[in-house]
Amino acid sequence: MVFGKFREQTLLKKFQKELSLIPETRTPNSKEIHSVAILTNNELFDEFDIAQLVKSSIDSVRNVHIYSYRTFKKTDVITYKHFTEKDIDWTGKIKDPSLESFIENPFDLLIGYFDKKNLYLEYCALKSKATFKIGFSKVNDRIFDLVVSEDPKKIDSFITIIKKYLKLLHKI
Repeated sequence: MVFGKFREQTLLKKFQKELSLIPETRTPNSKEIHSVAILTNNELFDEFDIAQLVKSSIDSVRNVHIYSYRTFKKTDVITYKHFTEKDIDWTGKIKDPSLESFIENPFDLLIGYFDKKNLYLEYCALKSKATFKIGFSKVNDRIFDLVVSEDPKKIDSFITIIKKYLKLLHKI
């Protein structure tokens, strides 16, 4: 348990250092969105089929990949759609090859579909090579290019809002 807290504190310092390197203002590109990555927590992953709703709502999207964070339990089956705190070491290195591939993939859009602060989800969103990132306002605003203030339980409203802003930015 002590080592878990040490890992979390060290990762938090690395996260804050990398977050400070992000410029205050960013200019989004006008690249059209075809591939979408979704980072979420296990509760929202189990409750909604977020990937299918995004794919059916945004016409130009062909590929939707989703990854969710869940707390490590020895009884859980290892899958390629979930990661735990054990998949990120104390230096911030990603140990799971499928999670590393997900983060390194240059998606056109990353949706951070989580509204509670979570070091591991925020770290993965920060490290993602996605060209445009959307998230909730209750999470760290510096990570995302577009921040939406909505209840995650109202997924239809959230998708309508992001669709509206993506049209305004000429991304769809």
